[in-house]
Amino acid sequence: MMSAPVPVIELCGVWSQYRDVVIHKDLDFRVEAGEVIALVGGSGSGKTTLLREILGLLKPDRGSVRLFGHDLFTPDALLQRDMRRRLGMLFQQGALFSALSVHDNIAFPLRELRLLDEDWIHELVRLKLAMVELEPEHARLMPAELSGGMIKRVALARALALEPELLLLDEPTAGLDPARSQSFVRLIKNLQRTLNLTVVLVTHDMETICGLDCEVALLAEQRILTRGSLDTVRAFPHPVIEQFFNTPGHSRPGE
Repeated sequence: MMSAPVPVIELCGVWSQYRDVVIHKDLDFRVEAGEVIALVGGSGSGKTTLLREILGLLKPDRGSVRLFGHDLFTPDALLQRDMRRRLGMLFQQGALFSALSVHDNIAFPLRELRLLDEDWIHELVRLKLAMVELEPEHARLMPAELSGGMIKRVALARALALEPELLLLDEPTAGLDPARSQSFVRLIKNLQRTLNLTVVLVTHDMETICGLDCEVALLAEQRILTRGSLDTVRAFPHPVIEQFFNTPGHSRPGE
């Protein structure tokens, strides 16, 4: 008998608390390989905290976080390093190193491996730039010389530098005008399909959710309140759903 596939992400009974404020309470969240899931919820619902726990930047007070079938907070340093190499992160504002060129920003995780010579790194940077639809000459630019859309693309190229299986995105279209936002969403969708990525994103933007045709997980009441297609989640009978989806800026495109 074949064993069931191991989920890429598995959170069980996660309890997160800051002083007297409980952020997550017995939260369960599971993501299978190849899924694209948007985490949505009101301000203070714990979306970014959950993303940081998946990334390993925060450890929950209780419960377990497993990536690729392994405890993310294992004391095994080599296993931890292996898991972290299998994921990439796109931060909301790009988080590029301001003192490094585009080339050196993308090369940074490759150099951290200490396994590749500079010729290989140079070629890989060119490849990653092409993947995010940037030209080789952009490699010499500094972050201060980039537009908002280019910053997002360079940050995405860096997130993909180690060819991860899991991609985490924090408000990927924040700060972009509608045309650049749509273009960036198309890029993410094409890369997800081409590279067979598992994607988890935090967003409040319905255009992004519809453009990626992703599943939605609504964080409310310190847990995943409901999960499914956008239409399924919107039809869930709960006051939080009504409040979140029927406020200005959260209508579905075309409505």
